[in-house]
Amino acid sequence: MGAVKNKRMPRAVREQQMLDAAVRTFGQRGYRAASMDEIAELAGVSKPLVYLYLNSKEDLFTACIRREAEALTAAVRSGVRTELPADRQLWEGLRAFFTHTAEHPDGWSVLHLQARTHGEPFAAEVFAMREELVRFVTQLIVVAAREAHRDPSLPAREVAGLAEALVGAAESMAAWANATPGVSARQAAATLMNFAWAGLGTLMQGRPWTPPAAGVPSRAAAEV
Repeated sequence: MGAVKNKRMPRAVREQQMLDAAVRTFGQRGYRAASMDEIAELAGVSKPLVYLYLNSKEDLFTACIRREAEALTAAVRSGVRTELPADRQLWEGLRAFFTHTAEHPDGWSVLHLQARTHGEPFAAEVFAMREELVRFVTQLIVVAAREAHRDPSLPAREVAGLAEALVGAAESMAAWANATPGVSARQAAATLMNFAWAGLGTLMQGRPWTPPAAGVPSRAAAEV
């Protein structure tokens, strides 16, 4: 075992090995319960070497958040083919999102659960990732909306709220899917796609739902 631990390898490879062990430990044990000793043991290195490479537990956790956030956003972006119709783009983006979170449950736990609940610096890292996803989804929706409304000047802010809601729903559903046996990434994506496109589809066709005028009673109230 000692020969394996002391075997020389490039710094970048060794660092990724430590991050793999840290993501697994933080994801399964939680940030506070995880120890540098168990991370070092899982990585097959000494604890001083972990500190030498990644400075502190806080810096190690931040590095894990950044790596997992970059991997998730890259997976979503690479999963979308922009030459396809709007519904296919959204479907492929959702499927890429749920496939990645299903295949990397510890990484998703770090992003969705641990980083959000252990202080502002960590939460800020996740917020930056989320904002990137919202911008990406906003662009997917606004291009389709401009085409549907034949209005190339339609501002992105008109659909930004929809993108925000969709990303939030995807985050919640990923946590649910990962905790529910038998739910595949494809099923999770199809469920959210059916829920979202029922509204987005009519919006693209210029048939948005509108709230009743002020002072108009609802049907339930009128029947009382």
